[in-house]
Amino acid sequence: MTTTRTPSAQPAPNEPDEHPLWERSFTLYFTARAVSLLGDAMTPVVVALAVGALYGVSGVGLVLGVWTGTFVLLVLFGGVFADRFGARRMMVAADLVRVLTQGVLAAAFFTGKPPFWLLVAMAALAGAAVAMFLPGVNGMVPLVAREPQRANATLKVADALAHLLGPALAGLLITLTSAGTVYAIDAGTFLLSAVCLALIRFDPAVTPSHPAAATGSRTRTRTRTRTGRSLRRELHQGWREFRARTWMWAVILIWMGYGVLVFGPLVPLGSALVGARLGPHAYGLAVSFLGAGTVLGGLLALRLRPVRPLAAGTVAMVLYTALPLCIALGAGLPVLLAGHALGGAAIAFWSVMWATSVQTHTPPAVLNRVTAYEQAGSVSGIALGQMLAGPATALASPDRLLWVSAGACLAGCAALLAIPAVRTLHRTAPRAEP
Repeated sequence: MTTTRTPSAQPAPNEPDEHPLWERSFTLYFTARAVSLLGDAMTPVVVALAVGALYGVSGVGLVLGVWTGTFVLLVLFGGVFADRFGARRMMVAADLVRVLTQGVLAAAFFTGKPPFWLLVAMAALAGAAVAMFLPGVNGMVPLVAREPQRANATLKVADALAHLLGPALAGLLITLTSAGTVYAIDAGTFLLSAVCLALIRFDPAVTPSHPAAATGSRTRTRTRTRTGRSLRRELHQGWREFRARTWMWAVILIWMGYGVLVFGPLVPLGSALVGARLGPHAYGLAVSFLGAGTVLGGLLALRLRPVRPLAAGTVAMVLYTALPLCIALGAGLPVLLAGHALGGAAIAFWSVMWATSVQTHTPPAVLNRVTAYEQAGSVSGIALGQMLAGPATALASPDRLLWVSAGACLAGCAALLAIPAVRTLHRTAPRAEP
């Protein structure tokens, strides 16, 4: 299947910045995403430490598993609802639901030992809220920024900083106060995110001219309701648009393999190997360098605008091989830190190239549904890889499994570059003002 290139999709030179990024709409959106990402980064730590102290490793696994499973089951519906009712509406509603879940957990931890059923129920509700929230993230960027790549790179830096600071902040607060404090702050971040999203007013000079781009339009919602478009039909339309783009489904197939063989096993196997050899503090430092590398990769994506973004991102992903490789080789601390920083920079650069390609090569009317399909594929692979990491150690040692991860990373990059639709996809020119 070939990809048809329109005049708007022709490669453009590295043009100077003609449009300011920090306009009101993007500033509000950036603030919403930054504080929301900080809350997301704090959640795994508070679950691991607070829930683990009460209900052990199995309790932590079940709570996180319910969260991830609910997300995977519902994210496709989140894409449909974001296209039907508007991405911003769904994101605001999802934030308010998470204010409720984190507020309930904060009150439960402040008043004593929360029952396990409450932890599982709130995890399921929060996972459902994230499934309604994330599909709209891609669709919002072209509505608040004229140059999506600059916006995506800036948001990636915020993401990296959140994952660099969030876990440390959560751990410090639990040590000094209690888990209830972390959950209360978490609820506050989602409340601030909801307020910022609600205050956004879309600029017609930025909003795409596609008839479905008026996200959140009351008229659009009424029209869709009157035409009787079924949920099943809208899911099928999203799948048809996803499948029609060879470069998109090919990347997601390879990314599912990455999830099973690379991303999923990396944390459980890497933490065990590094912790046993160099101590837990070394692994924590390595994760910090991973975050620092992600910041650098996001900053690099702010400056570079390759004509073929997915090809450039794939070349960068070759460097990600250094991360599992340095752990498998039993490298010393300096090499270990350098490998994590290199891996963080590589994945950040790829992420910006990928997000920008999806946003600029997908019609606004189906962007949220298409995003839901690619997110479901990516996350399902990681979840499967996490679950299989433990049983796989009965077949091979953790270091040998990480050798497999390094080889799979290189093989995936070779496969991506071998696919013409991926290798030749051109970036679109930034939208000019009407």
